Amino acid sequence: MSLRLALISLLLPLAAFASPTLPPAVPEPATEATPAPPAPRVLLVTTLGEITLELDAAAAPRTVENFLAYARDGHYNGTIFHRVVPGLLVQAGGFTPDLQAKPARAPVPNEAGNGLSNQRGTIAAARDRGVSDSATTQFFINLADNPAFDRKDDAGPYTSGYAVFGRVVQGMDVIERIAAMPTGSQGPFNGWVPTTPVVIERVQMLEPSEP
Repeated sequence: MSLRLALISLLLPLAAFASPTLPPAVPEPATEATPAPPAPRVLLVTTLGEITLELDAAAAPRTVENFLAYARDGHYNGTIFHRVVPGLLVQAGGFTPDLQAKPARAPVPNEAGNGLSNQRGTIAAARDRGVSDSATTQFFINLADNPAFDRKDDAGPYTSGYAVFGRVVQGMDVIERIAAMPTGSQGPFNGWVPTTPVVIERVQMLEPSEP
């Protein structure tokens, strides 16, 4: 055997050993995305009409559960819209028609900055202006786009924003009627209180909205 043939016969087994035939890749089983939970809905029955709210528990879980807990307890029944600023907001949830404050539980953490902006028709948690984590029973509905109410990058007590936790899906006409009510100063408030009380007669839990 020539030297050349001998070298080829030695190299062929090495080449075969260095480059084995790999089995075909087995694709990983596809994972199904977890469906989003249904969005809670509530009905506010007021003396001026009905308002349906859809709440975003994914974006603001603590705020939504806080609101629903008060609703289930009947806290909002018989409360009024005590602050009405045309072109800005209507606020409710904390006072009786004679402007007595209703008791509240401990506040919840501020969930502003959750990706939801204070746009027209959204509902947000009211809080003390200088205390970020102070939201309890009160809420407001935006009458316009209010980006000034959103969390700022340099968030401090006055710039940490107001947590949006849902939106009006039916009844903005009722909200506008509330906004058109004459207002004045009453009780502990220097202004913006409707002279004829707008009462939330009851809050009713509805079937949740499928995503």
